Amino acid sequence: MKKVLVLCTGNSCRSIIAEALLNDELGYCLEAFSSGVKPSGKVNPNAKKVLEEFNIWKESYHSKELNTLHDHDFNLVITVCGNARETCPVFSGQTEIIHIGFEDPDGKGYADFIKTYHQIKDKLIPVVRDKLCR
Repeated sequence: MKKVLVLCTGNSCRSIIAEALLNDELGYCLEAFSSGVKPSGKVNPNAKKVLEEFNIWKESYHSKELNTLHDHDFNLVITVCGNARETCPVFSGQTEIIHIGFEDPDGKGYADFIKTYHQIKDKLIPVVRDKLCR
């Protein structure tokens, strides 16, 4: 099974939504994880609410540091914010790193979280499908 890491700053909104969408949409060919370069330690309540609304929330989703995933060899790392892109660590082997940025919905209304969910679904999922699930 191929492994994908979605990396952002706080690992509370965008990366958690992307992790859930990847696992839901492409779970037949990959396993997705998320992490933050400076994790907040919590999932934004609106991000959780969106995932619950679309029936893809799992209690295993949580904000975490990259070092907690050191035992995984990732095929693909996706940065979803500028800070993560600029501070993305080096990965060994053949790990491909790409950037697909999304505006941070943190601190905004619930409608912005729905918008982010759909943007990630429309923009990120097809790219990963083409790269890893052919």
